[in-house]
Amino acid sequence: MLSVCSWLRYNKLKMKVKEIFAKTVLTKTGITSFDYCINPYVGCQHGCRYCYAGFMKRFTGHLEPWGEFVDVKVNASQVLRKQLKRAKPGRVCVSSVTDPYQPLEKNYRLTRGCLEALSEVQFPVDILTRSPLCLRDLNLFKQFKEIDVGFSIGTHDEKIKKLFEPHSPSIASRIEALKILHQAGVSTYAFIGPMLPLDPRSLVAMLDGAVDEVLIDRMNYPNKVKAIYRREKLDSYLEENYFHIFGTELKKQFEQKGISVTMIL
Repeated sequence: MLSVCSWLRYNKLKMKVKEIFAKTVLTKTGITSFDYCINPYVGCQHGCRYCYAGFMKRFTGHLEPWGEFVDVKVNASQVLRKQLKRAKPGRVCVSSVTDPYQPLEKNYRLTRGCLEALSEVQFPVDILTRSPLCLRDLNLFKQFKEIDVGFSIGTHDEKIKKLFEPHSPSIASRIEALKILHQAGVSTYAFIGPMLPLDPRSLVAMLDGAVDEVLIDRMNYPNKVKAIYRREKLDSYLEENYFHIFGTELKKQFEQKGISVTMIL
């Protein structure tokens, strides 16, 4: 059910924003690490070129390209509270097909509302974002007995970041946010995935003292970004050996610093 439709400008990109009413928010997931997932938004303003979540478009009725629209589930926290009354305790991923702290969250505060509901029942939570906006909710994170907050950081290089994630926050701002969370006693992790062109030593040095754990994953959607790799003469970074050689080096260097690493093979 649609209540409001509007357009806004975001980094020179015209973004269609709809306010919708959701019937469900807490969804069971087949991901082994989680029992549930919550996505307060459909679509994402960050517009990452490699994004796997484009399949969600078929459920929306949108004609706009993926990355140029966001549906806002304005009743997310109210629906979640009703679902939590019947749900068995389990670990919740926030979010699986959107960024819970994309710029719209600053005003809509849907992610915060959902976290407030989850804190009341103390379901374990795992948050993954690219945005330092999550620091706004640091006081709320501390109310959880079990919570992990992670940032997607696929490279150490801001120029590479801009090629593949043109509208996302800077790497420097993400790492600074991780350090603040880590120093505040929140369990933090970095998701180096998809692993973009990077220098292992530089990225390890940047994340030193900021994370408890690291997850490393390859570029699983190369067809989406082959043109970028070819245009920028980065073809060698799509080869299988790149992931194994550089991923193994990352793992080795992080573990030397006492940081737990999981490589998703």
